[in-house]
Amino acid sequence: MTSVGAALSASFSGKTRLKARSDELQVFISVIECGSISAAAEQVGQTPSAISRTLSRLETKLDTTLINRTTRRMDLTEEGKYFFERAKQILQQMEELEERLALRQQTPSGRLRVNAAAPFMLHAIVPHVSEFRARYPDISLELNTDDLLIDLLEQSTDVAIRIGVLADSTLHARLLGRSPLNILASPEYLRRRGTPLQVEDLDEHSLLGFTQPDHLNQWPLRNADGDRWPASPSLSASSGETLRQLALAGEGIACLSDFMTRHDIDQGRLVPLLAQANSGYRQPIHAVYYRNSQLALRIQCFLDFMQEKLAPYAHPQT
Repeated sequence: MTSVGAALSASFSGKTRLKARSDELQVFISVIECGSISAAAEQVGQTPSAISRTLSRLETKLDTTLINRTTRRMDLTEEGKYFFERAKQILQQMEELEERLALRQQTPSGRLRVNAAAPFMLHAIVPHVSEFRARYPDISLELNTDDLLIDLLEQSTDVAIRIGVLADSTLHARLLGRSPLNILASPEYLRRRGTPLQVEDLDEHSLLGFTQPDHLNQWPLRNADGDRWPASPSLSASSGETLRQLALAGEGIACLSDFMTRHDIDQGRLVPLLAQANSGYRQPIHAVYYRNSQLALRIQCFLDFMQEKLAPYAHPQT
């Protein structure tokens, strides 16, 4: 069986080298969950004496007592409680690893319907479509854009990408990454109107913002009232891509996600502003989907692929 010594070595500073095996962990967990050696023996298909020997061998390897056993009851020691929780975590990780390895040996196929707001679709998905299709040639992609939330069942959608904090939902969600928000303007706009040097200077500028929801106009700028600054746009749009185009055209200053403006910044088309006042907030990027049983392989592959591509945005900050 697989050795889990490396994974558990940090749990105990035992005098002997730890060489616990996964089958021994499973026996230990079964005994605790079943409440007795005899019940655990029936569950795992072994004799009670074999279970007892496994427990004794495990305690010898760990150089500690995990269970205080009498003829009438069993009680976990403090070390046993500590070991029990971490052993369960390790076995779960092993099962997940085995599932992923099994998935890699299969061939994902079928139609995959993905929905996302236009900016994310254009800047974070479309550039990687060629690589995804080369990697998974039997998956037929169907890409749909919608800046408003949709009903996944009504729209026959497998995966939808959501930017920002998720509302309560019965859907499953997987965090793919977190994208910084940048305050931006074009060089042409800054030449014409000047560069704001502090947050208060924005009151004298043309601001570009969202028509809805209003929280998108709360810019991540530290000010006297906190870490969010309420922008009052003089020009509004429902789509982040529209705001990007307006900013590129020199119509004003916008607050936009890094995933859709990084190339503009790198190529000098947009200039980041007020970096010293930026609170560092990052928008979470989730994939949401229904999961009634085992997740379809084509969906799993897409989620893994997008998480790989969004790795630069996987910063844990909220």
